[in-house]
Amino acid sequence: MSMSISTASRLLSALRAFFDEEEWAYTPLAERPVLKLGYAGKTGNWTCYAQVRELDEQVLFYSICPLTVGPAKRLAVAEFLTRANYGLVIGNFEMDLEDGEIRYKTSLDAESTELTSDMIRNAVYANVLMMDKYLPGVLSILDGNVPPKQTIDEIETEDRPD
Repeated sequence: MSMSISTASRLLSALRAFFDEEEWAYTPLAERPVLKLGYAGKTGNWTCYAQVRELDEQVLFYSICPLTVGPAKRLAVAEFLTRANYGLVIGNFEMDLEDGEIRYKTSLDAESTELTSDMIRNAVYANVLMMDKYLPGVLSILDGNVPPKQTIDEIETEDRPD
């Protein structure tokens, strides 16, 4: 058991050092190896969580969408998120079909390796940039009747070279 405590401590220390270096304010959650953070993107503000999975020596980083999806829009948003996930390389969107919570997840496997600031930076910034990129699409679907495919095409067309 002391092995997992030292693992959690090691990984949490690396996360704290990174967020201190980046000047991100965070709040440790009581009795859990989790840091709660806020992020202000170009398209909205949301809560993030950096979580250590002790036994697996993994770090998970989540951006929680600032809005939940009501039952009537869950199918359309699920299609939108599935279409978004298809082209993503680092991380993925998830939606809880019970309560409509959307989150973006990136993760790091730190087993038998030192967790560096560069590794954390890559996972964290890939995460918040994807939430920032796709959040307007979620809002568009929630606010109107734009089909998910059209919404994805509009977002992803911006990235394509002419």
